[in-house]
Amino acid sequence: MTMGAGAAPRPAARRRSVDMGDLVFEWLCRGAGWLVLLLLGGIIVTLFIGALPAFREFGLSFLTSTDWNPVEGRENYGGAVAIFGTIMSAVLAIAFAVPVAFGIAFFLTELAPEWLRRPVGTAIELLAAVPSIIYGMWGLFVVVPFVQMHIQLALGDYLTAIPLVGFLFESRFFAGTSLFTAAIVLAIMILPFIAATMRDVFLQVPPVFKESAYGLGATRWEVVKGVVLPYTRISVVGGIMLGLGRALGETMAVTFVIGNANRMPQSLFDPSTTIASIVAMEFPESLMGSLKQSALFALGFLLFVISFLVLAASRYLLRSRLKA
Repeated sequence: MTMGAGAAPRPAARRRSVDMGDLVFEWLCRGAGWLVLLLLGGIIVTLFIGALPAFREFGLSFLTSTDWNPVEGRENYGGAVAIFGTIMSAVLAIAFAVPVAFGIAFFLTELAPEWLRRPVGTAIELLAAVPSIIYGMWGLFVVVPFVQMHIQLALGDYLTAIPLVGFLFESRFFAGTSLFTAAIVLAIMILPFIAATMRDVFLQVPPVFKESAYGLGATRWEVVKGVVLPYTRISVVGGIMLGLGRALGETMAVTFVIGNANRMPQSLFDPSTTIASIVAMEFPESLMGSLKQSALFALGFLLFVISFLVLAASRYLLRSRLKA
C-alpha cells in the first residue's frame, strides 16, 4: 500500500514534464515563424527607408524615366530601363524554358523506361546546384559567341524579314551580349525548377484516369493533353511562376551576358540591364547617403515588390486542389 501510494504521483509528474516540453517546443516554433516575418519586414523597411530620398526627388517619374546620369550636380535617375530589362529577360526565359521543361517531364513520366528515369531526373536536378557565376562564365565564353555567330549574324536577315515582329531581331550591336543572350542563360538556369515541378505533378495524376483514357483508344499525347494537363494545370502554372521568380532576381549570370547598357533596347539583340545587375555593378561605387545610393535602394525595393508578388501568386497556385 505504501509503495502504491508513493508511485501514484509519478504519472502526474511525467505528464507535467511532457506538457512543459510541448509548451517549449510550441513557443520555439512560434518564435521561428515570427523571426521569418520580422526579417522580411526588416528587409522591406530598410529598402524603403533607403529609397525615400529618391522617391521624394523623382516621384512616380522614377518608374518611367530612362535617364541614369550620376554626374554630380546634374544627377537624374530613372528605373524604366532596368525594370523593363528585368521583366523582359525573365519573360523570354520562361518562353524558352517552359516548352523544354514540358518535353523533359513528358519524357520522364510517359516515355522513358524505368531504368532511365532516375538518372535523367537526377541530372536535371543537378543543374539547380550549379552556382550562378558558373552559368555566367559559361554564358560569356560559350553562349555569347554562339548567339553572335550562329543566330545574330547567320539568321539576322531571315529573322528581320518576319512580318510584324521582324523589328525585334534587328542587329545594331554585334558584341553578342544582349537581352536575348541573357534570356537563354536564364532559361537554362530555371529549367530544372520547372521540369522537376512538372514531373512531380504529372506523377500525381491517378493512374486510373490515364488508364481509362488509354482504354478508350487515346494516344499518349491525347492522354497528356486531355487528362494530365487539365488535372495538374494549377500546379504547373505555379511551378512556372516559381521559375519566373527565380529569373527575376538572378544577378551574376545576367551581369556577365546582358551587356549592362543603361538604354532602352530596340531589339532582342541590343544590350540592356536589369535591376539586379545594375545594383551589383554600381552599388559599391555609390557614396553613403548619396542620391545615387538611394536610387539603387529604390530599384532594390521595386525588385523585392515584383518578386514578392510573383512568388505570392505561385504559392497561391500551388495550393492543394482540395483547398482551391
